[in-house]
Amino acid sequence: MGPIGTTNFVHGIPYVAISIGFTLSREPTIGVVLNPFTAQLYTGIHSQGSHLTLLHPTLTGPIISTTPLPLYPPQPLSLHSSVIAIEYGSSRSGKNFDIKLLTFKNLASESGGMAHGFRAYGSAALNLCAVASGFIDAYWEGGCWEWDVCAGWVILKEAGGRIVDGNPREGGGEEVMESPDLCGRVYLAVRRAREMAEMEAWIREFWTLMGGRLEYGR
Repeated sequence: MGPIGTTNFVHGIPYVAISIGFTLSREPTIGVVLNPFTAQLYTGIHSQGSHLTLLHPTLTGPIISTTPLPLYPPQPLSLHSSVIAIEYGSSRSGKNFDIKLLTFKNLASESGGMAHGFRAYGSAALNLCAVASGFIDAYWEGGCWEWDVCAGWVILKEAGGRIVDGNPREGGGEEVMESPDLCGRVYLAVRRAREMAEMEAWIREFWTLMGGRLEYGR
């Protein structure tokens, strides 16, 4: 548990969350993410779906509405039409930073992925909730911690999205698309697609455009 989006909070940007995640055997199982400034509460429970609840602006009045996630039916998923959440991270030097910059360039360039757009919201938990909602297509992150992503992980998976290794995996079997280690610190989250094959094709194309492998210690 903790405040996610510290830089936003310091600057008065209302994109901040309190994120609480619960795991069983290191498997994210329950997630609760609250943005107190927008009165948006995201919740997810394993095998029970995920929801966006609009609270009263004071957070103490009656609930305004509760909507299952994603917020609308999944649209076609392709890299060219994707809006991707990215973060530079607090470390702005070294190999990992260089890999991030090269990957951003590869994704954006005409000779690369030509992705439609990028957004940096500054909160890992809310980035994952945006992907779960369906208005952000994917979120790639390296360097954050398990407490940053645990709650949003549940909410996204229960909305039909997927989290895979943020580094490329080799091979052609289904195991390549399995969820990564919760504590691995490198993640790629993708929204729900019309079918699993479409999502897997997107992930594999993303991996080909990465500028290297991110490596983070504990």
